[in-house]
Order: sequence, then C-alpha cells, then structure tokens
Amino acid sequence: METAGFETDLSLFKYDNLEQLPPAYRELGADERTERIEAALEELGDDVVVLGHNYQRREIVEHADFIGDSYQLSKEAAAADADYVIFGGVTFMAESADIITDDSQSVILPSMEASCPMAGMAEALQVDTAWAELTAATDEEIVPITYMNSYADLKAFCAQQGGLVCTSSNAHEAFEYAFERGDKVLFLPDKHLGENTAHRLGLEDEIVDWDPWDPDGTTAAEAVDNDVILWEGYCQVHERFREAHIDQVRKEHPDANVIVHPECRREVVEAADVSGSTATICEKVAEADPGDTWAIGTEIHLTHHLQRWHPEVNVVPLCGDACMDCNAMRQIDPNYLAWVLEELVEGRERNVIEVAPEEKELAQVALDRMLEI
Repeated sequence: METAGFETDLSLFKYDNLEQLPPAYRELGADERTERIEAALEELGDDVVVLGHNYQRREIVEHADFIGDSYQLSKEAAAADADYVIFGGVTFMAESADIITDDSQSVILPSMEASCPMAGMAEALQVDTAWAELTAATDEEIVPITYMNSYADLKAFCAQQGGLVCTSSNAHEAFEYAFERGDKVLFLPDKHLGENTAHRLGLEDEIVDWDPWDPDGTTAAEAVDNDVILWEGYCQVHERFREAHIDQVRKEHPDANVIVHPECRREVVEAADVSGSTATICEKVAEADPGDTWAIGTEIHLTHHLQRWHPEVNVVPLCGDACMDCNAMRQIDPNYLAWVLEELVEGRERNVIEVAPEEKELAQVALDRMLEI
C-alpha cells in the first residue's frame, strides 16, 4: 500500500514474519534461563548490546547494558560498537533504533507480540486518509507532530508534511516549532500528552479531540476551527490513573510527592505535584532525600525498579494494587531473550526489525527536526 508517496502497510501485516518462541524454550526455569543468558552474553561479548526499557520486568533489565526510555536507548545503541542490538521494548522502539543505528548493526526484537497499542491507534495509512480530509477543510497550514511512540512510517509521513517527532520531554518545543511554520497542529497519537502540552503553552482554549472514524463525532470542518487538533489515541496504562488515586495516596501518605507521566489524563496531571517523562521520574527519586515519599503514576515495573534502586526513599505506586503493567512490554519474556541470544551464538539472527530505506530516510528527517529544537 502507498501513503504520502512511499510504500507502507499496516503493522499487523508488516511484522507478520517474526518468529514465535520455539517449544524447547517455553518451559525454561529461572535458574537455567539466567545461566544460559549469561553464557550467551559472555560468548558474544562486545558484538551484542542489550537494551532494557524502564517498563520491562526485572528479569530483562538485570541483563541489560542500558536501561532507560525509548529514544535514550536508541541513542545508546547508535553509540555502541555492537553488531547486534537486542531491544527489550516494543516494535516502534526497535524501529527507532534501526533508524538511528549504523546499517551494519542488526536490531532484534525478541518477541513478535510486543506491539504498542497506542502506536497502533495511528497507523500511517489511516492518518494519510484522515489528513486528506483535514487539509481539504482549510486553507491554513497544518503541521503534524507525532509522539516518539509511533511507527516509523508515521514519522516518515510527518516529515513529508513538514512536521516532526517529539518526546514527552520536548513536546512543548515541538509545538513551538510547528506554530512558527504553520497555523495549526495535528498531534498524534496520544491525545493526553497533546492536551497537557497545549495547557502548558496557554492553548487550552484551542484544543479539539478528533476521531475521523466516529460518524457522530467532530467533523474535519469543525476540527480545523481549532489550532490544536488531537488525534483520538492514548496509552492504556496511563489512562487508568484517576484523581481518586491521588486522593487515596495522600490520605495514606500525607507527605507524599506525587509525580505522573504526561500521558495521563489532564485532571490527573493537574492534581499531581510533578509531571514528567520516565527520565524525569527517575531523576526526582534519585535526587530525593532519605525518608521522602514519592508516589509514582506510570507503568508499575518502573515503580518496582525505583523501589529496588533507591531503598532509602519510600517509593509507592500511585494506584496501589490496582496498578497494572503494560501488556505489550510483558511480551518480552526472558525466555525469548535466551532464545535470540543463543541463536546469535550459532550465527542466526531472529526477529530482525528493519525499516525500509526510503521510510528510514524520511523518519530520520523528522527526528533531525526534533533535534533542531
């Protein structure tokens, strides 16, 4: 299929050739698995780098050379002199690593099931169709911005339309970049990050949520009456948080500092003490005084990591036992890690993520524009 002048497809079909875990690996016990992973890593040496996203389970991050958020990890991979990059994350993250790493490096995603639901809410083919509807409804210039949590072809699409990529840390700067060059912003796929960014810039009266597939919803003509058009997408983990969780944690911990990710709902961000990326969350806890309490509103595995890494700080999950993990990240089972590493020892690459050349080139343009800001 073609979108914006380059060939692409829905992610469902794009990665249907990735392989499942062989039966021999499905019943590995923890001790045997750890021993085999460590042996494979020793055998491979500097030829491999393992990346563990903050939201990965402990059994993955304990083997990682680098732990962090998605773009930070991609940069670490690009700086590494490793032939193989094992990304303990989700598909769009592995794509981003493939975009910015050297062509001689292979990026491997251990499990084919690790596909971010939010990224799937804004596929490039869908956005291309909706974009035609939006741009036909106005003579003003619309600049698209896609969050890093999106597929490579959507990044490429935004580049072709004069737009760029952003992270949760620099979304406000991406908005400023866009408004310097156009009249309106289409932000996708995360409406909550878009709304929180618009509020930060004093644009709260210029926001509209737009679902082009809802026959009873806002029309394209109505949407373009606003300066900030938010695509109907969201993170299934962060949307679960509610103001009631903050009220409850403050009853239980009156001195708690509440920090939430900007992918949370607007009312949750307003009720929190701090809002910030996973890197910001980690920094706040690392800089806390012993005995301080920090309630964390993000994916539960990062909260667990922070509890282990900073035992002198009282780190609690914002929603207590109701907090859940990311079901996409969960698919990177440590048995998959053992499998892809042992296959590399035998000279076989499994589940390689490779972005098409033209798509990669355009996506790099969108990333370069982000780096300009």
